Amino acid sequence: MGSAPASLESVCVFCGSSDAADADFLADAGALGKALAAAKLRLVYGGGGVGLMGACARAAHEAGGDVLGVIPRFLVSRERALDVVKTVVVESMHERKKIMFDESDGFVILPGGIGTLEEVVEILSWRRLELHAKPVVFYNPKGFWNPLFALFEHTVAQRLTPPAFDRAWAVADRVDQIIPALRANLQTGAEMSPVARTLT
Repeated sequence: MGSAPASLESVCVFCGSSDAADADFLADAGALGKALAAAKLRLVYGGGGVGLMGACARAAHEAGGDVLGVIPRFLVSRERALDVVKTVVVESMHERKKIMFDESDGFVILPGGIGTLEEVVEILSWRRLELHAKPVVFYNPKGFWNPLFALFEHTVAQRLTPPAFDRAWAVADRVDQIIPALRANLQTGAEMSPVARTLT
């Protein structure tokens, strides 16, 4: 398996870009941004100023944290790129994701839509293929990700995904559990610690 980072210094956050998101989700994104800043962890994110990603980045910046945004040129206006943080403008979604992956030691998945799904499935697929051993933590408020976990388990039950796949990620039910979960699973070549899940 690809080697795990020696330490946790930069955290990539994948999340929704809709301002119409649940107010609690937006508040939690801001709380995570503050927590990352307090822990001296750089936030790497999709570069926009809208939705959960904007809330997280803005809060991290306002709390004195280091923030790196990566955004494709065609989304600069649509997602209202933040001009108060360091932002790299790229030409494609593929380039965006590659830089975000390369610049990060671990990944946090907040609630999001189809774009977030596309990002996290790729990260988990790469982990399944042993291309990396970086920790992946889902933040699961109100059971948001339970349907996705159920789908993953369905693919295992159908013998299309190996049973060990359920140790490719961890789950946090509270914002204050996210960073400890990342740190706990930053082990060279290790599978993620098993986490009990209640699927609906």
